Amino acid sequence: MDRPRILVVGAGFAGVGCVRRLERGLSPGEADITLVTPFAYQLYLPLLPQVASGVLTPQSIAVSLRRSSKYRTRIIPGGAIGVDLKSKVCVVRTITGDLVNEPYDYLVLAPGSVTRTFDIPGLTDHAIGMKTLAEAAYVRDHVISQLDLADASDDPAERASRLQFVVVGGGYAGTETAACLQLLTRNAVKRYPRLDPKLIKWHLIDIAPKLMPELGDKLGASAQEVLRKRGVEISLGVSIAKAGAEEVTFTDGRVIPTRTLIWTAGVAASPLIGTLGAETVRGRLAVTPEMSVPGQDGVFALGDAAAVPDLAKGEADAVCPPTAQHAMRQGKVVADNVIATLRGRPAKPYRHKDLGLVVDLGGTDAVSKPMGVELRGVPAQAVARGYHWSALRTNVAKVRVLTNWTLNALAGDDFVRTGFQYGRPARMRDFEYTDTYLTPEQVAEQVKGAGKD
Repeated sequence: MDRPRILVVGAGFAGVGCVRRLERGLSPGEADITLVTPFAYQLYLPLLPQVASGVLTPQSIAVSLRRSSKYRTRIIPGGAIGVDLKSKVCVVRTITGDLVNEPYDYLVLAPGSVTRTFDIPGLTDHAIGMKTLAEAAYVRDHVISQLDLADASDDPAERASRLQFVVVGGGYAGTETAACLQLLTRNAVKRYPRLDPKLIKWHLIDIAPKLMPELGDKLGASAQEVLRKRGVEISLGVSIAKAGAEEVTFTDGRVIPTRTLIWTAGVAASPLIGTLGAETVRGRLAVTPEMSVPGQDGVFALGDAAAVPDLAKGEADAVCPPTAQHAMRQGKVVADNVIATLRGRPAKPYRHKDLGLVVDLGGTDAVSKPMGVELRGVPAQAVARGYHWSALRTNVAKVRVLTNWTLNALAGDDFVRTGFQYGRPARMRDFEYTDTYLTPEQVAEQVKGAGKD
């Protein structure tokens, strides 16, 4: 008999955690494991702001999937753009643009999320995201190029617009991005004697009334105070009304001359979920506590794209937040449940109590709340970096990150553009490929057409 085919979609925390557990829990002859991902690495997303600011190199947080001693998973280099649940086929667009129909017996959906956008004039044309490794590297090049171009310009208006930077989103990603990049420009401007440091202005805005409300009032206020002392202008209850190539209009009427708009205002489930025709909860795929899709035999979903019930909260409609902490643990539980289903055993529900939150503000500044204990400054920084370091999957990645941190602490920042900034400006859609997904009708047609060949 043919071995069962297990197809895992996505190589984030959830997908990789699942694959690694499957490799360890199944004998080589028990099942075939296939992973769909455009890149053969797991990206450690929480450290992207430190890549954008140059504290870490891109390679240090891109953990190779082929380093595992038990590695035997077949990797399809591409993205899943549609699923036909009835035919048990996943449609994959490879990195060469070819469409491949991949059949499965067991499907694990962990496609993650994409940057959430709104119908704001000019937003998708002019905003840069912070969701991928390429975006982080691009943002670093872009910010440094603004300093270079401002230094070379004799036009005061051009200088002013190039030296103002706007970050939208007061969550972890936006706050850490603004904090880390502000430190980069503050340190870099010392190397530009023609530039007045007072002209460099960072704006952090969010429509919510508080920064990072999950941290609580005291720690959120502490983070806000750190940024304000550094000169970051924080505007709450404010968003973007219109974005242009050289200016941004806030909803309170202010017009900010800027060439840099970084958008980090939340995430939405991968558009892949929309191709399934299945029930969703606030855009995320509805699943049981065991993370199986109701009414679909052998289909599981987890991570940012799934509304996994949060049993630890004890509330009927509570779902797990889209964090790495949950995704890593969900991956292991789903793998165990796939193995249990394959062997005819009962699946187990997912339950995990949140361990706390850490926010690295760069330098020696941080706020953390491990196990409910509020920390600030150096102790919080030690906890934040210790948590991230321990969560890195391989020893090679741990050595690289620790080396980068040490070198940055001793030698300071580097201000070299690496070549990602060239030609026409790149924006969110250029990095996240959100326009490549099929409709349910197109998926059915693709599967049916391939069956006739």
